[in-house]
Amino acid sequence: MRNRPSVGAITTFGLGRLRPAPGTWGSLPPVVLAAAMLAAGFPPLLATAVLLVVLVYFSAACLVQGDAAEARFGGKDPSTVVADETAGQCLPLLLLPAVAHASPLAGALTLLAAFLLFRVFDILKPWPADRLQAVPGGWGILLDDLIAGLYALATLHAAAWAITFL
Repeated sequence: MRNRPSVGAITTFGLGRLRPAPGTWGSLPPVVLAAAMLAAGFPPLLATAVLLVVLVYFSAACLVQGDAAEARFGGKDPSTVVADETAGQCLPLLLLPAVAHASPLAGALTLLAAFLLFRVFDILKPWPADRLQAVPGGWGILLDDLIAGLYALATLHAAAWAITFL
């Protein structure tokens, strides 16, 4: 069973099979979830906890099933595997800047910025993400996306901070 990864978890419930840009499709669920929680007025601490659960779940899917997924789908970090994008996208959404709660428009723009920043950093793979992708198995699948998520988180907060002083 370990040689046959759960297609549901590792492909983020089949989103990794969508073309074009499966990584973009895999990045959407945390953004949609964050938008729903923001619109429903979830307290920030509860929203953070929910996104943390999503982050841990999809990170674990990469770590536990990474080797088998590479064997099943072929090659290093196959494009069908998007659990790493789902996990990485959670990072810039975990602690949204205060501006996201100012109005529905500010919330939507903040979520859009978090999504776009993560996708840019995930595609560009700035150091050390570019080197971490070479790590074997599930860690190599996951680490570059977590770094992209951290870069997106830092950039989102820096931008929000700068906007408050303009």
